[in-house]
Amino acid sequence: MGKKLKNSGLVGLGVVAGIAISLQFSAMAQRPMDPPLPLEELRQLADVFGLIKSDYVEPVEDKKLLTEAISGMVASLDPHSAYLDKKAYAELREGSQGKFVGLGIEIGQSEDGYIKIVAPIEDSPAWRAGIKPGDLISRLDNTPIKGMSLDESIKKMRGEPNSKVSLTVLRKGEEEPLTFNITREEIHQKSVKGKLIEPGYAWLRISQFQEPTVDDMAAKIIELYKQDPNIKGLVLDLRNDPGGVLQGAIGVAAAFLPKDSPIVSTNGQLPDQKQIFYGRPEYYELRGEADALAKLPAAIKKVPMVVLVNTGSASASEIVAGALQDYKRADIIGTQTFGKGSVQTIRQLTADTAVKLTTARYYTPNGRSIQAKGITPDVAVDENADGDGLNALRTREADLSKHLSNDREAEGEKSKRDELEEQIRILALEKNRKPLEYGSGEDFQLQQALNHLKGLPVQLAKQSTAIVSTETGLKKDLSKK
Repeated sequence: MGKKLKNSGLVGLGVVAGIAISLQFSAMAQRPMDPPLPLEELRQLADVFGLIKSDYVEPVEDKKLLTEAISGMVASLDPHSAYLDKKAYAELREGSQGKFVGLGIEIGQSEDGYIKIVAPIEDSPAWRAGIKPGDLISRLDNTPIKGMSLDESIKKMRGEPNSKVSLTVLRKGEEEPLTFNITREEIHQKSVKGKLIEPGYAWLRISQFQEPTVDDMAAKIIELYKQDPNIKGLVLDLRNDPGGVLQGAIGVAAAFLPKDSPIVSTNGQLPDQKQIFYGRPEYYELRGEADALAKLPAAIKKVPMVVLVNTGSASASEIVAGALQDYKRADIIGTQTFGKGSVQTIRQLTADTAVKLTTARYYTPNGRSIQAKGITPDVAVDENADGDGLNALRTREADLSKHLSNDREAEGEKSKRDELEEQIRILALEKNRKPLEYGSGEDFQLQQALNHLKGLPVQLAKQSTAIVSTETGLKKDLSKK
């Protein structure tokens, strides 16, 4: 079998790199009784500290050694626990609020080691400078990108307001690299978009769950119903939504479900992690203002729905998809989701540092654990008419080293280990494909979602030989034609 070529999920420069977490901010919890300290192991730690101080080739600051020891201890637990230094903690809080200082671009790792521009945020510094989807960043301030992790490159592109950064960009059709000198600004990133795709059918996209998401979603739904009071079908698009603030997921699901419905439950060691979260304002309102969902049109509770997901849909977006699926409120269309079913709680250590610690698993209303399994679509549909494209090469939770196990169900399979030749074929095909704009006329999965809402045939994923007729509820075997 060939070596797996992984395609990273989308990463916004305003959010924590990688798959976002179901965030809960909390003061340091006090346990009823602290267990005895492992004195022998602590003596070993002190001995190693002393050896480094006395024998290492050059002096090392005490603070650096201790900070790295804490960081390594937390990171050894699972892929989503981490020590947050001053900068990382500030960036995490900024990301959850939907604003950050940076260039305003969504990026991913390209197959040849560069940073690929997925899209510039409209009216951001990068957008005004002329950065385009598909551009490859080869250097940052004249430092080569190759060999640099995605996290490192994000940190280099972030910075203080009005500071400058130089990007060297490779662009298809240009013989020479392009240089862009861009001034960093505070970026306000809207997590909710929406529009009427055609008369009677609306598209609502949530790109990440932030603190303003529930308010922004409610405002967008009200706007759509003003444009068309007789909406016949709604597509909720959660593709490549990496998650975010837990309250945002609860509020989004609550908008479409019966009042006070259980949305998600959690289970961990501490009593405050053994909870059921309901679709009530105290569980989703973060700003202490009036209930944002109270003014939604009553029709939103019954309008026929489809939820679009893919391998990049994770964490909070899986909570929403799982809840709507359990209540049979919406049909889930797309591909298997990422499978991150754990909650990370932010425990503040000092005024500007914290630990991001996995404290619980979460479960759908029917008690399903999503961890390392994900949400299985009701109707499997590829990203493109000719296959699932780069989505087929993405890493999932079950692929991650030291991932938390699923405690209730069999885990999802690890990403399919295709032959190297097949991976190369997919990558070559995608190089020539125009970057997909969600919500556009070229959005194949969205078109299949609309067909499903209208009762028309849907083109299923290539591995399936069936086509669904939502009008009859029957599957027709195409292999016999």
